[in-house]
Amino acid sequence: MKARTPPGFRGFMMQAGLKALGVAALLAGATPAGARDRPQTAPDAAFDLAFGAYQRGYYGTALAEAMKRIEAKDRDAAAMTLLGELYAQGLAVRRDPTEAARWYRLASERGDRQATFRLAVATLNGEGVDKSREAARRLFEKAAAQDHAGALYNLGVMTLEDDVPARDFTKAAGYFARAAALGDGDAAYALGVLYRNGSGVEKDDVKAARLMRQSAETDTLSGQVEYAIMLFNGVGVPKDEAAAARLFLKAAERDNPVAQNRAARILAAGRGAPRNVVEAMKWHILASAAGIKDPWLDGELAKLTPAERAEVEAAVRRHVGH
Repeated sequence: MKARTPPGFRGFMMQAGLKALGVAALLAGATPAGARDRPQTAPDAAFDLAFGAYQRGYYGTALAEAMKRIEAKDRDAAAMTLLGELYAQGLAVRRDPTEAARWYRLASERGDRQATFRLAVATLNGEGVDKSREAARRLFEKAAAQDHAGALYNLGVMTLEDDVPARDFTKAAGYFARAAALGDGDAAYALGVLYRNGSGVEKDDVKAARLMRQSAETDTLSGQVEYAIMLFNGVGVPKDEAAAARLFLKAAERDNPVAQNRAARILAAGRGAPRNVVEAMKWHILASAAGIKDPWLDGELAKLTPAERAEVEAAVRRHVGH
């Protein structure tokens, strides 16, 4: 079993992740993956009306309270960043990338690392500002100097992309290591892949497994799948098919096709989890629809009785409709 997903660019602050641009593959034939950034709010966010309202979905209140903070305290960079986020996503205001970038820039000038990061993402994609990869890199470097994990992660990705064909894996590993040390699950996954391959670092399956476990524990999907593979095969970690099965099933529920295929094999064979042919074939059909073919599972599917086929079809419909 082999993971096939490299890192992708980090995106939004509190909502859905920004899909990756063309990402340099860590593994031959790899496909890009999107990633999600976690909230990085002001230290007093737990007591602040503006951030509290945002987190509860009261965006109009968040807008009004943020404006009050800015009017009362001109250097309130955190409130400016929040305004930028509201305009970027069109929450309580008309979506306006230019206005969002303006607020991010003002907040960045006042030292807010999250604003710098968001301005870097906007610059990378030309959202409300002129598109410039070099300018985006400088902004990511500014945020990285303030220990912003997402900026460090994206610098690692940019290093792999921009140096093609002579990619500087060692430099990228350094960025990923700093981000992973700050608790970033995507960076832990990316660094784990480098240790698995011996790219930019000395090949070390034990370190790779430790990093994949860290990634999995942050609920990073790619980390869950890779760590499950390592657990199932006993690579860099004691073999534990039951623990691997639990992770595969968790990732399968999140619609990862590789995990769905592995879950199908586990349940069809009864390795690591009780044999369940209906659940196995459900995951096989879903993985096949996503492009992962498996002749052995096709053979198991052909053995089903009409009643079992009906159960499988119902299970697939329930999953797709959930």
